Amino acid sequence: MHHNNMGETVTLNVGGSVYSTTLSTLQRYPESMLGAMFGGDLPTVRDARGNYFIDRDGPLFRYILNFLRTSELTLPCDFKEAELLRKEADFYQIEPLIQCLGDPKPLLPYPTDTYEEVVELSSTRKLSKYSNPVAVIITQLTITTKVHAMLESISSSFTKWNKHMMDSRDYQVSFTFGPCDHQQEISLRVHLLDFISKAGFTIRNTRVHHMSERANENTVEHHWTFCRRARRVNG
Repeated sequence: MHHNNMGETVTLNVGGSVYSTTLSTLQRYPESMLGAMFGGDLPTVRDARGNYFIDRDGPLFRYILNFLRTSELTLPCDFKEAELLRKEADFYQIEPLIQCLGDPKPLLPYPTDTYEEVVELSSTRKLSKYSNPVAVIITQLTITTKVHAMLESISSSFTKWNKHMMDSRDYQVSFTFGPCDHQQEISLRVHLLDFISKAGFTIRNTRVHHMSERANENTVEHHWTFCRRARRVNG
């Protein structure tokens, strides 16, 4: 997909809700999933009417789109879906919006017989600008947790992503893969976030750190912390 006219209008069908916007709005954050989709790095899907289709929460996309238009997050006073909106921001990989949403509300203190099991997911992404127009990405993903069953299930479920090597040590599993494109890199992170959530873990916080090493290369670090309650086992 090659676009010359950034002002051209685009119609999106997000989970049944239809939105109209411009290409330049969707590409405001080139590193985001929408930036990759509409920059030609990710394949797009069309519905029967020819609208671009995204299978996500339709009504919440209103806030995503307004953020892309203004770079400001404005929510109604009685807004109760911050957790859901955070998941959408994570899905679309819009880093400034993830930062605006801040940390999730702290979970209530647990009774004394429960404690938290924690999974840390960190991703280091190197973006080389040598290979325009498609950026080449090398990513190292490390998952750290003392929940062995979780590490084993990740190791066995994500073997197809093991492009270079997978390192399984005590309490951690690391994937190093690349060079790859936006699609593979975002897809792996979205799948991992989803996989860890389905195992009963909740995202507690998200951190994003940008480092510009040289003019032609950027490094981005992501860090997610997930928690779930667990019964204390009396030894």
